[in-house]
Amino acid sequence: MRISATVNGETVHADDVWEGESLLYVLRERLGLPGSKNACEQGECGSCTVYLDGVVVCACLVAAGQAQGREIVTVEGLAAGTELHPVQAAFVQAGAVQCGFCTPGLVVAAHDLLARVPQPEDLEIREALAGNLCRCTGYEKIMDAVRLAARYIQEDAGRQEDVR
Repeated sequence: MRISATVNGETVHADDVWEGESLLYVLRERLGLPGSKNACEQGECGSCTVYLDGVVVCACLVAAGQAQGREIVTVEGLAAGTELHPVQAAFVQAGAVQCGFCTPGLVVAAHDLLARVPQPEDLEIREALAGNLCRCTGYEKIMDAVRLAARYIQEDAGRQEDVR
């Protein structure tokens, strides 16, 4: 079957998709977007988290056919060209990127949280990231990154207001 969707703002097509393929497989192998990682293939680790029509999902649990005609945003789609999104920049700055396997899913989950709750409390951060497993950082650097990202986003909003 052929899948057509909007991925990171662009209309894309994937041909010869098998009915049992996951959205994750299509993104990585057919569309060349390796950001979302394939770790557990059971929706337990969160490393493949993407937006599907504005809702965060584990791409490994979404059948490719379910993406037909829908809008998908991956971790690659958060950046503006070569400029990292503030959440991505904060993860780098805070040292929350270790092996990198969990990072894409954590970044997307943190992005979603900060879009809903601009200044989250630590408990809100923990709850938002609860579906994402990391084996390297011990989570404190990830918490630091989300706090830093909230500051970056707030500072960006303040600069935009100053321009007006």
